[in-house]
Amino acid sequence: MVGKSSISGAGKPIIALAIAGFDPSSGAGVTADLKVFAAHGVYGVSAITALTIQSTQGVRGVEAVSPEVLAETLSCLAEDFEISGVKIGMLATRENVDRVSGFLCAAGILKSYVVLDPILKASSGQALLSPGGVVRLKESLLPQVGWLTPNTEELAELARVPVRNRTEVETAAERLASGYPRLNLVVTGGHLDAPDDYLRLAGGESRWLPGRRIETTATHGTGCAFSSALLARLLLGDGPAEAVAGAKAYVAGAMAAADPVGKGKGPLNHLYMLGRTM
Repeated sequence: MVGKSSISGAGKPIIALAIAGFDPSSGAGVTADLKVFAAHGVYGVSAITALTIQSTQGVRGVEAVSPEVLAETLSCLAEDFEISGVKIGMLATRENVDRVSGFLCAAGILKSYVVLDPILKASSGQALLSPGGVVRLKESLLPQVGWLTPNTEELAELARVPVRNRTEVETAAERLASGYPRLNLVVTGGHLDAPDDYLRLAGGESRWLPGRRIETTATHGTGCAFSSALLARLLLGDGPAEAVAGAKAYVAGAMAAADPVGKGKGPLNHLYMLGRTM
């Protein structure tokens, strides 16, 4: 657990909501988000947007949750819990994007505690958000969030420009952020030659955060873990740059500490901060 005071007040747990898909191998999606929240001492609740058929070896199929079920789940949770922050991952359909946008508009949660990890495709190339959903994500959801954490491929699709190197990352980030003046943007650089991340804050300040390549097969769900760790650290009181650096360090540590699980790209070890294994 990170030693920070609760924004909810002394003695009250911080509650974070994960809105994402379900990965039965528990490397990504809501189960990974909940592991990250727990590792940081944050209580997690979740709303599932899609059921996936997948393992460490890849995604075989996706069954979207109906927008009515998703909306009712969000309403049910909001009636019972004082939700401090929201992490959004896979949404699957245009209708689910709209339900989440409507929920955020009505919930009154500060944008600075809403993190969107734009899950557009699986690493195998399978689409995890419909084309109409991508359009609605840009039109209705991005204005409702304070943080966006795309990888370089996701940034390229959202900004509609090529992203192949550091210069193009900066150009695309500026292009995308120009349409959302209150958006903080972190481009995760795992696909670059040097795995550095690019941070562009809403005020225009930007910097590169150096990374290191970790030799491991435990790479499943790194984007989910980073965005969830970022939200947890923000809720625990870190400033923007401190939260990004802390989330980056958390993911690197969880990758390095992981033992092989499954026959493909395995999960991170989210218990490493507690000196325990999975």
